[in-house]
Amino acid sequence: MTTISIDGRTLQAGQVLAVARADASGTRAQAAVEPEARARMQAARDYIDAHFMTDDAPLMYSFNTGVGLFKDQRVRMAEMQEYQRRTVYAHATGVGEPFDVDVVRATMLLRANAFASNYSGPRVAVVDRLLDCLNAGLVPMIPQKGSVGASGDLAPLAHLAGAVCGFAEAEMLFEGRRMPAREALQRAGLAPDFPLEAKDASALINGSTVSLALGVLALEDATALLKHADIALGLTLECLRAETAAFDPRLHAARPHQGQAASARNVLRLLEGSRRCTEAARLTIFPEESRAAGVAPPPRVQDVYSLRCAPQVHGPVREALAYIGGIIGTEINAATDNPLIFDDGEGGYACISGGHFHGQYVAQAMDLLAIAVTDLGSISERRLFRLIDPTLSYGLPRNLLAGKKGLNTGFATVQCTLSALVMENRTLSMPGSVDSIPGKSNAEDHVSNSTWCGRKARTIVENAEQIVAGEMLMAAQALTLVADLAKDHPIGKGTQAALDAIREVIPPALDGDRWYHTEMVDALALLRSGAVVKAVEAAVGSLE
Repeated sequence: MTTISIDGRTLQAGQVLAVARADASGTRAQAAVEPEARARMQAARDYIDAHFMTDDAPLMYSFNTGVGLFKDQRVRMAEMQEYQRRTVYAHATGVGEPFDVDVVRATMLLRANAFASNYSGPRVAVVDRLLDCLNAGLVPMIPQKGSVGASGDLAPLAHLAGAVCGFAEAEMLFEGRRMPAREALQRAGLAPDFPLEAKDASALINGSTVSLALGVLALEDATALLKHADIALGLTLECLRAETAAFDPRLHAARPHQGQAASARNVLRLLEGSRRCTEAARLTIFPEESRAAGVAPPPRVQDVYSLRCAPQVHGPVREALAYIGGIIGTEINAATDNPLIFDDGEGGYACISGGHFHGQYVAQAMDLLAIAVTDLGSISERRLFRLIDPTLSYGLPRNLLAGKKGLNTGFATVQCTLSALVMENRTLSMPGSVDSIPGKSNAEDHVSNSTWCGRKARTIVENAEQIVAGEMLMAAQALTLVADLAKDHPIGKGTQAALDAIREVIPPALDGDRWYHTEMVDALALLRSGAVVKAVEAAVGSLE
């Protein structure tokens, strides 16, 4: 089993994914603290315990004071454990359905990694407790709603803290069952009680780490989706016998955006060897009424925007994801609680209050991701819509229907569902990072709303995955329906590999209507598995 070593400085998004999600064999990576990072954390904590943890030490926020507007109220050492416990209780105010397992596991890893950077100052035992729970498969039940993304994700992280500490009110998921946290800890072989010491509670709850976990997962899924969108585009181009001139490298050199040029190159790689996107193929497949009258369609000249301008739409998505990747990559190895401690170079540590818990970087990045992926889904839906109308598809069977007309309806209803997802995404893509309601007696007078931005971005990506999977599903149906008619006009190496990969899982609908929901689910699972991209890249080389 793979073990990811964390040091607060070098963790990568792919490693977060390996811990958060099971691989094809159903296993997840474990996590451990890198030995040198552990030694640094222990040295810092030893100094804190020796010099900060006395009743006559200077006031240091959350080390020996209350929080928020109680920042000037000293907490005596005799009350410290109780204060830590009550801090968690006071902030466990989340509501709504719990986060998915992958979000919680990513959060646990990222919070431990933030501590490993050695700027936060909790006990090493707190990091070990997080990783022990993570490696044992314990998943705290964390309500999705209640964080404003400033002072960190206080509410959700308090629920996490309460669970790993064995609070009676907290719950965990263990071995597929939801149960009281104390029971889950015992079943996993861990002590149910884990008392907190000075700074432990505020370190656990004071960081925008849930927002970051959502961002890491949404970005990784959006990045994988982009290759599938190029593949779906290639399949639809074959279905519609489209012009390929719009993907000519000379054209894209004249407007030298890297993203659009990469999408155009992907399309040409997919269509390599295609004889379907040709005038001869257009004269083979065209509307039945035109064929009956012996009237060939006029020359195409150029295609509609959803085909011809696809690189100019997919390209900005690619560049937006690259920008977002820089933000998320920095945040993964950032210290995000308050206050932070710093080696003073003289054998001691200084304590500095600041605002790294504020989630505006993640909030704005997730709003950008939401906008970009919404548009990616929107143009995909416009392409798949054309496939069901013979007047727009240049002769494909209406609704991609193979059975008796009237008795059967075909794929028009699939398009209807996917259009609903587009509309949902358009509403969700309205920015949340510009919204702020002051809280806590105006101590938090500007907040980021990063958790909501992350949540809706993740939903948008999930919807867009279904839309693009739907385009691949419907394009595969279209190509199968005209396979005999167009047998003298083969499709490209890459698109053929994609079609074959789809057909390994989903047979064509050749006998009329069936339970389309099943193949929509199968198409989504196929997309998320990466099998189509793998098949395409085996045939034509890596897509960009």
